[in-house]
Order: sequence, then C-alpha cells, then structure tokens
Amino acid sequence: MKFDWILFDADETLFHFDAFTGLKKMFSAFGVEFTPEDFKQYQAQNQQLWRDYQDGKLDAATLKHRRFTTWAARLGQTTEALNLGFFQAMAEISTLLPGARALLEQLRGQAQLGIITNGFIDLQSHRLEKHGLTDYFAQVTVSEQVGVAKPDPAIFAYTHQQIGYPEKSRVLMVGDNPVADIQGGHQYGFTTCWLNTAQQSIPEHVVCHYEIQSLTELSAVIFA
Repeated sequence: MKFDWILFDADETLFHFDAFTGLKKMFSAFGVEFTPEDFKQYQAQNQQLWRDYQDGKLDAATLKHRRFTTWAARLGQTTEALNLGFFQAMAEISTLLPGARALLEQLRGQAQLGIITNGFIDLQSHRLEKHGLTDYFAQVTVSEQVGVAKPDPAIFAYTHQQIGYPEKSRVLMVGDNPVADIQGGHQYGFTTCWLNTAQQSIPEHVVCHYEIQSLTELSAVIFA
C-alpha cells in the first residue's frame, strides 16, 4: 500500500451535487416554483460568492447569508431558514457517484480515510449519515469549521495536524477540482489524484500525480 491516508473531496468526488433539484425541493416547501431562469440568476451570484470564498475574500457565514438575501426578503424568511432548508433538501436528494461505495468498502481497513471539503458542516454530516458512511472516515475537515477554504494551504495543514502528521507523500488527495483539490493538495506536499470525469485539459500551472476518469479506476492507483 503506497498511502497511509486517502483524503477525498466531497462534492462531485464522492457525492453528486445537483443544486437545481435541491433548490427546487427547498423552495417548494415555501410554495415557490423555482425555475431554470431563477437558478440561472442564483448561480450568477452564487458562483462569484464561492470564488470570493475560495480566494479568502469572505467567510462562510457571509456566503450563506448573501446568496439567499433577495429570496429571504421576498418570502419573509431569514437567510438562516433558507440555508437550513437547502442543506436538508440536498441531503435528502444526495446520491453517491458510481463506484464510490464499492471503493470505500474496498479501502476500509486498508488505509485511513478522510474528507476535505469546501462546504458546510450541516450538509456533510446529514449526507454521511444518510448514506451510512459516518464511520468510514477517521477525519472530516469542513472549510466552514476551519475558517479557510481549499486551495488555501491552511486547510491542508489543519487536516495534516489532525491526522497525526503522516509523511506527506503517503497522503493521497483525490478530487474533481484541479485548482482547489489538486493544486492545493500538491502545493501543500500531498500526492494528488484528479477525478477528471469530463476529460478536461488540466490548467498549465497545476501539477497532478495521477488522473482518473471514474472512481472505479482509483484502486489501480492505490494498489499498483
């Protein structure tokens, strides 16, 4: 076994993240028919907020508040209530990527498993519980809890400390985002594996040790 720890990103690495369906489900509870046009407007703001969050320009609380400010005013709700409803809806509709459960079953007991995600504590705990995966992961690092987001080296350093400072090269960071997961992990010193399901070209400045197109290919990387 080449690695002592396998660290996974969560969204679109282990779990599908269907924000439109989640938002439709959440807003239906408030009597709103959430349309594709509504989603387009939401995403225009939300994606910029996430870029600012990953760049350290705003914190998790500000992101959660700003993305639902307009809708909260329209519905006479708090942004907290809308966020909670969204997290619950996303947990309820969440599904695992193909091969994820079989892979985790195979790795369990062979290496220590962890998660590093740019996300929110409530959503991660709800999803892990729903899929019966809570006990699979010895470490779950959520950016909201740490106060910084990938690719900031501080979130990798925090995780490294929490797992007892194993040799960095024996920690494999697996994720779908070439900047947040792969560049961030590599710059900290971890070995990296890019889950490139869309077969994109890797950005020039990003160093990637391994590349796979599905989770079913990860075993070959780990056990080679």
